[in-house]
Amino acid sequence: MSSQAYYVPAQSRWPILASVSLFLMAYGAGTLINALSADSGGLLGLGFLLLGALSMGLILVGWFGHVIDESGQGLYSDQMDRSFRWGMSWFIFSEVMFFAAFFGTLFYVRILAVPWLGGEGEKGVSNMLWQGFKATWPLMSTPDMKAFPGPKGLIDPLHLPLINTLLLLSSSVTVTVAHYRLKQDRRPQVILWLLLTVVLGCAFLVFQALEYIEAYHELGLTLQAGIYGATFFILTGFHGMHVTLGTLMLLIILLRVIRGHFAPDHHFGFEAVSWYWHFVDVIWVGLFLFVYLL
Repeated sequence: MSSQAYYVPAQSRWPILASVSLFLMAYGAGTLINALSADSGGLLGLGFLLLGALSMGLILVGWFGHVIDESGQGLYSDQMDRSFRWGMSWFIFSEVMFFAAFFGTLFYVRILAVPWLGGEGEKGVSNMLWQGFKATWPLMSTPDMKAFPGPKGLIDPLHLPLINTLLLLSSSVTVTVAHYRLKQDRRPQVILWLLLTVVLGCAFLVFQALEYIEAYHELGLTLQAGIYGATFFILTGFHGMHVTLGTLMLLIILLRVIRGHFAPDHHFGFEAVSWYWHFVDVIWVGLFLFVYLL
């Protein structure tokens, strides 16, 4: 195939199937969170969520395999490679804006809304709040402490969050080393460093699960614990989902390396995953600073 030719794939069923799976996951998650029915809403939502997640996993296996086969057949030109790079760049940009919205909400609440509720500035409304309200962040009390009790305490940033920060920063180093070893065509070392990266990603998820258990059962820090609980779990939870996705991507790349895929001068699939992993690491640094530490 000419290097100037542009491969146009045949019609594919994968996009529409993925859209259906995403709908099932979104509907299931929304139903589970809102518990539309006290008797069956949560169970129904969990069922749809798991069905959507399972079908999405199967779809991605088939879709990725299809793309890998096309690449292995030499169907992709230089122009196609540029298209993949632009596509991955825009995807990561969309993820940046996704987290920018959540960070924006956190900053709005901390810098503007809470001081206003404390009576500061022209929009101060302290006379409308409950007795004993303190305009400090994080908010440890709510208007209805019986229905929505505030947290009893906060996560120690120098314990599990610090460990997770070190794990993710270390994983950025290991995936970078693996990339350089791939450029040098030293496959055994690529496998070793990639495997270490996957282990670090899995360790992060384990420690985050332990952190959530501590938050729920010992500190009373839940999604219902006022605006602090909501912002904490929205930001860290969505990041945890991205770490899970990134770890799965790294595992797939590791399996491909073991099977002999990628060449020193032709390995954008590897690069794309490493880009995504670095993005996940940078987001965590922001979370560690503005959710846990400051």
